[in-house]
Amino acid sequence: MSFDARPTDYSAARISETVQQILGAGILPHIVQAGHPVLRHVAAPYDGQLTDTELGHLIDLMRSVMHKAPGVGLAAPQLGIPLQIAVLEDQFPVDPDVASVRGREPLPFFAMLNPRYQPVGTTAVAFYEGCLSVGGLQAAVLRPETVQLDFTAPDGTQLQRTFTGWQARIVQHEADHVHGILYLDRAELRSLSSNAEYSARWAQPDITRARQELGFLPGPVDGS
Repeated sequence: MSFDARPTDYSAARISETVQQILGAGILPHIVQAGHPVLRHVAAPYDGQLTDTELGHLIDLMRSVMHKAPGVGLAAPQLGIPLQIAVLEDQFPVDPDVASVRGREPLPFFAMLNPRYQPVGTTAVAFYEGCLSVGGLQAAVLRPETVQLDFTAPDGTQLQRTFTGWQARIVQHEADHVHGILYLDRAELRSLSSNAEYSARWAQPDITRARQELGFLPGPVDGS
């Protein structure tokens, strides 16, 4: 599946100015919502547009916004900053049955710059996802179960890690953000549900009931 997202037209100077304004405001910024162009452009690869101190403060701020939301990931474009930076962390308590079916293990905090991922193997699984930039909705997304992530750490180290299960889903969701892709671009639109309807009807560990009742993903698929 390909998407027609064009690169951001922000210059390095404009990116730096935007970050300085956000950091200097002294408050947690709002999360940008779907419809804002910054979410639909390919963010600029991080290439030293910020000082080390600014980068560290931005990552700390992003983590605070993610925790307050709350969520398990946040990308810089979600704060109106077109840079390929994202933070991820999943320490939420989860029902054991849900964790088992969804392959959900705690994900320690880390920040990734210039992330790229590719599938490992051919197994794909479908589960419901939400997004802090698409308020009030959830939808089922079929994604590779395991991915290899290449990224740069904040200290400049080039890293490669393999993620599986729910951790892989978080990685893909956030890496997509910096390339102008929202989860709804990959979602089964017939599964689209308000948060209230999802909680009332489709919050089972797997998506079997939702598939049957809403009529999506009719063929064999993992996660059901």
